[in-house]
Amino acid sequence: MKTSPEVERWFAEKKLPAEATLRRVRETILRADRRMSESVKYGTVAFAYDGDFATFVQVSKKQVSLMFNRGARIPGKFPHLEGAGPSARFMRFTDAKEVQARAAELSKIVVAWCSLTSAQRGSAKPTAKATDSSVGA
Repeated sequence: MKTSPEVERWFAEKKLPAEATLRRVRETILRADRRMSESVKYGTVAFAYDGDFATFVQVSKKQVSLMFNRGARIPGKFPHLEGAGPSARFMRFTDAKEVQARAAELSKIVVAWCSLTSAQRGSAKPTAKATDSSVGA
C-alpha cells in the first residue's frame, strides 16, 4: 500500500473526530488496487486512478462520507452506494467497524473503477494534434 506524506500531514493538522474511520476507509481503498493513489485536493483527501475517483467530504463530522465524484459510471450493484443523480454517489460509515463490515464492497467498487477504460471513466485525455510530415513534401 503506497501512502502519501502529504496525506499524513493532512491527518496530523486536522485532528478529526473520525480519524480512525477515515484512515480505515483510506487503507481499504489503497489496498484494493495498486493503481489507486491519494493526494490532498481542495482541502481534503482525494483518491484517483486516471482521473478523480473519490474524496472525503464533511470531514469534521463524526460520520465519514466518501463521495465518488463520477460514481454513476461505476458498473455493478453495490448495496451501500447512495445516490441517484447523474454523477456523484456516496458511501457513509459511522465507525471503523462499519468500514470493516463493508470493506469487501468498497474494494469491489475500487476495482470496478480501475477496470474501466479512460473514456468510460470520463477522463480520456485529448489526443495531440497529429502532424503529417509528408504533407507538402
